[in-house]
Amino acid sequence: MPGQRPFVLLSAAVSLDGHLDDASPDRLLLSNAADFDRVDEERAAADAILVGGNTLRADNPRLLVNDPGRRAARLAAGRPEYPLKVTLSASGDLDAGLRFWHTGGTKLAYTTDAGAAALRPRLDGLAEVVALGGAVDLGAVLDDLGARGVRRLMVEGGGGVHTQFLAGGLADELQLAVAPLLVGQAEAPRFVRPAAFPGGPARRMRLLEARTVGDVVLLRYAPKEPAP
Repeated sequence: MPGQRPFVLLSAAVSLDGHLDDASPDRLLLSNAADFDRVDEERAAADAILVGGNTLRADNPRLLVNDPGRRAARLAAGRPEYPLKVTLSASGDLDAGLRFWHTGGTKLAYTTDAGAAALRPRLDGLAEVVALGGAVDLGAVLDDLGARGVRRLMVEGGGGVHTQFLAGGLADELQLAVAPLLVGQAEAPRFVRPAAFPGGPARRMRLLEARTVGDVVLLRYAPKEPAP
């Protein structure tokens, strides 16, 4: 159905104490090879992958489906080789040299009216820039993605974006890969930030799955559904 909002999957790897990374300039690898392959499979199943502007600036990710067989299967099914790549930036302060714009397939940037004025000329020929008025509203983002035919959206962070989706009751599934590490740094980024989450602190989500992937534990939850 055109206009139907996509299924929203939040995906993150975290330390035992809830951090996405440490405070050093270098990226802390929390997952292992088997879990990176699992994430690649999830990307291949998605119609679009979303990441926030802060994560683009900090990590400079490519956000690709790396396995050639999975890309070939997408093409054989009549889908683009790569999922649509989506980012959010209220300020529009995104460098045109980021790897995000120069790898994979189609790219889309949601921003404010003010951000679009600066970002459109900068990303000319690299991405479509969508202005959403005075703020980047996630509901408006999901409505627009649904109108574009996106049925499954994979959200890969960062913490501010995960927090907004969870606080807004907009996530259908949460996948956390919990790594056997303790970061212990107050300034290190966390998976979620303080927010008023639906149902408050006592609300328990429904657990969909718990399994080991090498030395990490994958936890799958349904954020919109209470525990039985």
